[in-house]
Amino acid sequence: MEEVTIYTDGACSGNPGPGGWGAILMYKDNKKEISGGKKDTTNNIMELTAVIEALKLLKYPCKVSLYSDSAYVVNAFLQKWIIGWQKNNWKTADKKDVKNKELWQELLELTNMHDVIFIKVKGHADNEYNNRCDELARNAILSL
Repeated sequence: MEEVTIYTDGACSGNPGPGGWGAILMYKDNKKEISGGKKDTTNNIMELTAVIEALKLLKYPCKVSLYSDSAYVVNAFLQKWIIGWQKNNWKTADKKDVKNKELWQELLELTNMHDVIFIKVKGHADNEYNNRCDELARNAILSL
């Protein structure tokens, strides 16, 4: 199974407000940057979108190390929130509807196709790839 490293980030100017996302995919010596934005969105939607759009580019099942500064995204998998949500018919522990359910379902489908390890990185710190994803996301907002 091929190994791919992905960094993702989402940003929002106001929450909700105009948002952007960015991702970097690295495979062997190749690096691809992608980004996009939406006029009216939330930070969490942009964080999820970055991960989804990056995984959608993989043409066949891969072993993925996915780095994100989003506790929302990373903890959903590392702390198994997503398993509980599915068992509870997409309800949270306090019986509320899971926000962004459709995005979570799409992400779940993609993670089931690949062997994905989620790794939390500190945002706005000294990680060059995370900082670059943040720049891509913020530039996407500017180009809306």
